[in-house]
Amino acid sequence: MVSKASAPKKKSRIASRTAPAETSPAPASANGTHSQRNQQTLVNIFADAFANVLSSERFPALLQEIKQALYSRDFGRAFGREDYLEAYAARWSPTRALCYASVFVGIDAHLEGLASDAAGSVESEASHDGAADSPDEARPRRGGLKMLCIGGCAAEHVAFASYLDQTKRSGTIALLDSAPWEHVASMLQMQLTTAPALSKYASAAARASNTALVDPSRLAFSFTQADVLSLTAEALLEQVGSAPLIVTLMFTLNELYTEGGIGKTTKFLRSLGQVLAGGSLLLVVDSPGSYSEAAVGKEKKRYPMQWLLNHTLLEGESSGYTWDKLESEESMWFRMPEGLSYPIQLENMRYQMHLYRISKKAS
Repeated sequence: MVSKASAPKKKSRIASRTAPAETSPAPASANGTHSQRNQQTLVNIFADAFANVLSSERFPALLQEIKQALYSRDFGRAFGREDYLEAYAARWSPTRALCYASVFVGIDAHLEGLASDAAGSVESEASHDGAADSPDEARPRRGGLKMLCIGGCAAEHVAFASYLDQTKRSGTIALLDSAPWEHVASMLQMQLTTAPALSKYASAAARASNTALVDPSRLAFSFTQADVLSLTAEALLEQVGSAPLIVTLMFTLNELYTEGGIGKTTKFLRSLGQVLAGGSLLLVVDSPGSYSEAAVGKEKKRYPMQWLLNHTLLEGESSGYTWDKLESEESMWFRMPEGLSYPIQLENMRYQMHLYRISKKAS
């Protein structure tokens, strides 16, 4: 195992996909709560999936190389190699997965309605097709939930599986990123849907209770490698589908603004509004405050990411749809609980969170 001391401690000021910018303890926590046992299960998934990475002598050096690329804002280099992605996921994704899992629990009331709407749509189509052969099959049940994660993979994948486990739902997660995360996603999918390995000395009771976090039949995933700012409206529609879903931009939107440009990012958000089904949700999580700002115009006047987002969704002109802000937090802390076991030190993280729902106008 890599000792805690071997993990780099230098603070990062990169607002997107890097280590959290501030790691000091704070009394506040995230939106929802998970038991420590559940949280330990989630970090164990990372520890098992990346055991070889975490114990490698090259691990500290890989982290330094990733950090150097991120400090230079060379995202193509930082996320362009499979070994970099594995090291990144092993180092920074566990904390974010726990944080995102708590966020999902915190917005459960909104997700509950979204899953019910999706289930009702599927059941209605099945009844019209004659697929519902019995009253049990036609009866509404806890519906499946679809999540499209733009610009994120490992942490979102594990957090979504945790949410399905907590709520006893089934779901589909579609991961879309410009980096080649498919191998990492496949590794995590295996860990999420397979019972952990036990010692040959494990008791019969331990063996009987040893199950996967979620059954494979309850968690489907797909991965698409693409630059979301380059997708046509038709390609974006193919990603979101025709039923209501939740779209997430987790520590991604500010990167789109700063690296892709405000014009392209605004165009993407408007295209997203055009193709999403009514009732769909948009969840944005990013670094808080000055860590999430973008420069506009020749004078490089800086605007907060949240202001740009609200201006596009809530104040800008749109044709055929409107956005409503359901929840908004400018700054929250997720604090790692005492007693969690992981091969390296995991820090607290601070974030902002905004949740929107889209409504479509009758044609």
